[in-house]
Amino acid sequence: MGEFFDELGRYLSSANNRAQLLQNLLEHSYLALLPLVFGVVLAVAVGWLGKRWRVARRVAMVVSNLLYTIPSLALFVVIPGLIGTKILDSVNVIVALTIYTTALLVRPVLDALDSVSPPVIAAATAIGYQPARRFFTVELPLAVPVFAAGVRVGAVSNISLVSVGALIGTGGLGVLFTDGFQREYFSPIVVGIVLTLLLALVTDLLLVWLLRLSTPWQRATAKPAPEGSAA
Repeated sequence: MGEFFDELGRYLSSANNRAQLLQNLLEHSYLALLPLVFGVVLAVAVGWLGKRWRVARRVAMVVSNLLYTIPSLALFVVIPGLIGTKILDSVNVIVALTIYTTALLVRPVLDALDSVSPPVIAAATAIGYQPARRFFTVELPLAVPVFAAGVRVGAVSNISLVSVGALIGTGGLGVLFTDGFQREYFSPIVVGIVLTLLLALVTDLLLVWLLRLSTPWQRATAKPAPEGSAA
């Protein structure tokens, strides 16, 4: 055990290794979080369609379930042939993870929109809100707390799946795993695992903070009533 920590210390003491770790971490964050943003936007659009047309809802549910069953490595390999990119292009990972994120979030978004109280929607319509304005200013904000859990799962899932992309030569922290296994050098593997876990933790905490920031009414309703107030 002492030899391992000595080896780990030597690995981290190298300025070149630290610079490479930072580059891998930043690239991993980019490859994981950009598809999350795209996936949320697409899932909300699909949810809007599914909320209004029953046929669109059924099709969306079936297609999303099918897409999510495709193995990630197979999708990384197939994407270049479909969009005309090179096999090592990072766009392949972004497109693949956008597909996975959208497929994962379709059901939570639909469930979240269904959870919005019909009287609230009716009241917004009664005071003159057009469908598009009502969706973005009333229905979607009220649905955010429900599908936020799905977004958090999607973020962690993306952070994990980016590492698989290293098998086809893309960057990110997965490079540390492939390099370590090829050289039987365990220090980069351990560092890669720790950084992946820390990135997932920090991302989840940021998403929780963004949720609290975007739903101030939840904090207001969660505050206990002052003592001595009338029943």
